[in-house]
Amino acid sequence: MIIGIPAEITAGETRVAITPETAKKLKAQGHAIRIQSGAGVAASVPDAAYQAVGAEITDAASAYAADIVLKVRCPLDSEMAHARSGSVMVGMLNPFDPVGLQRLAAAQLTSFSLEAAPRTSRAQSMDVLSSQANIAGYKAVMMAANAYQRFFPMLMTAAGTVKAARVVILGVGVAGLQAIATAKRLGAVIEASDVRPSVKEQVESLGGKFIDVPYETDEEREAAVGVGGYAKPMPPSWMARQKIEVAKRVAQADVVITTALIPGRAAPVLVTEEMVMAMKPGSVIVDLAAAQGGNCPLTEADKTVVKHGVTLIGHTNIPALVAADASALYARNLFDFLKLIITKEGALQVDLEDDIVAACLMTQGGEVKRK
Repeated sequence: MIIGIPAEITAGETRVAITPETAKKLKAQGHAIRIQSGAGVAASVPDAAYQAVGAEITDAASAYAADIVLKVRCPLDSEMAHARSGSVMVGMLNPFDPVGLQRLAAAQLTSFSLEAAPRTSRAQSMDVLSSQANIAGYKAVMMAANAYQRFFPMLMTAAGTVKAARVVILGVGVAGLQAIATAKRLGAVIEASDVRPSVKEQVESLGGKFIDVPYETDEEREAAVGVGGYAKPMPPSWMARQKIEVAKRVAQADVVITTALIPGRAAPVLVTEEMVMAMKPGSVIVDLAAAQGGNCPLTEADKTVVKHGVTLIGHTNIPALVAADASALYARNLFDFLKLIITKEGALQVDLEDDIVAACLMTQGGEVKRK
């Protein structure tokens, strides 16, 4: 099959959907690779690196004319002019954007959005949300360290002792866990909070302290245990007490990193304006939910602002700041997904009996399949 990779033109997007590593593997399987000239430059991959593994350097029209098109972001209106009816598109196409999906359906594309992949063991190697969140958690700490006007580790010098920075991580998913690990490596003192008390052991295993909220009722204890390995929503009584404990820690923090995202919905508010006002001058907040409204109402998307003496960083595409590694991981996610829709003979096969393929299918035959 012919696999095309156009350059990303969305503002601020530096990632690319294929690397020389995955291009070489696809070539070994008998596929032809067409990549738009300059597509990998922002991710530190020059055209020559692709040519060295047998890829053809071409223009956008030729890349979109391929049988399968690999993308990072959903194509813009200007890109759809190149789309070939009947072709396949795979990428992070935003399953919660009905306008974008309708655009793909109208172009008669069979499209797959990897954000919709189920959270199962079999789908782990294709989990783009986790691979990119991992990078965001790391980079968030580095951005905070850069903006914070003091050291992260404790230092004992001839001029006196410098205290370690206090870092509070709100939300202990993939990004939160990586943020804890990275801040620990930099020598910070870390506390973390999550609505799932079950993650306490993970926090402590990385060297952080979990902000523990005791259970007062049987209902709270049962919710904390959860069902099938997943915690149930905690009762309002527990949530109220947790908010009080978090507010105390935020007031003492030098750095706060918020990571709470709910796919398809506005981000929950974790740090209120009152909490920001209680923080020390020079403190830093990195809001990983800025693209969905922010975990702090004072966050401004794609801006770094200072309010009440606190620096708030609201970059909406943090993985793109680590484009080389972000692209490498993302390209591997795509490569593993392609194994599900391309047969060993090199033919396209959309097997809706496969739970991963069925979950990721967004459009087919001119219709939006996403429910």
